[in-house]
Amino acid sequence: MEQPQEVEDEEYERVWERVAAVDVAKASGVVCTRVPDEGRPGRRKAHVWTVQATFGAVTELADHLRCEGIEVITLESTSDYWRVWWVVLEAAGLKVQLVNARSVKNVPGRAKTDKKDAVWLAKLTERGMLQPSFVPPYDIRRLREYTRLRAGLAHDRTRYRARLEKLLERALIKVSAVASSLATQSVRAMLEALIAGERNPRALADLAIGKMRAKRHELAGALEGRFEDHHAELARILLDQIDSLTVQIGTLPGVSRSMTRCASM
Repeated sequence: MEQPQEVEDEEYERVWERVAAVDVAKASGVVCTRVPDEGRPGRRKAHVWTVQATFGAVTELADHLRCEGIEVITLESTSDYWRVWWVVLEAAGLKVQLVNARSVKNVPGRAKTDKKDAVWLAKLTERGMLQPSFVPPYDIRRLREYTRLRAGLAHDRTRYRARLEKLLERALIKVSAVASSLATQSVRAMLEALIAGERNPRALADLAIGKMRAKRHELAGALEGRFEDHHAELARILLDQIDSLTVQIGTLPGVSRSMTRCASM
């Protein structure tokens, strides 16, 4: 029989000597550090405590972790609560990795309390058993914030235009069946005239410009309805909302401009 060979156990398996992990929640996080126990060679020492999820508290934590010589910090990607931890710790020059909470749960032996959960996360970190998620660099994260807000505002503007179209339908105004969009200059001029009190379909149709002038006869038929004073009040509110959103969208940098600025940094 082949003779058994002795294999190093914990020291052999360990990837990182000095690690930290944060079990992230909305208002706070449970932090665990695992470092060598200088008083007991070959043993590990773990400390667990709760830190408030505020800029100042996490900044103090970053200073402490640097003093401890922490090599890597693991965060669970809980909602968006991990962001303050990532941004502050990364800015302090520490190596941070984000892991999907679902993948951590799939590792057998996961603890069920916040403190034990943080310790378990730290143990997995020091053994290199976690697959970090990709977190874009700062410039790309900033660009995403711009583009997400821009997309949200554009979506809201589309919703207000849809409400305006339904209002016109209730007033028996069918201009959207003739014009390609309510956002055209011709339709805007007609709507402003309706709000101001003009009810003559031909007079309204004569406000068409450009290619829309060829459709004046169709427009006159579409603008004949029952547009009343309360329709005018509601249309004014909707148009003002649309204009406000258009101004806000215009203040945000476009994707191409933002990408150019990021590339130049």
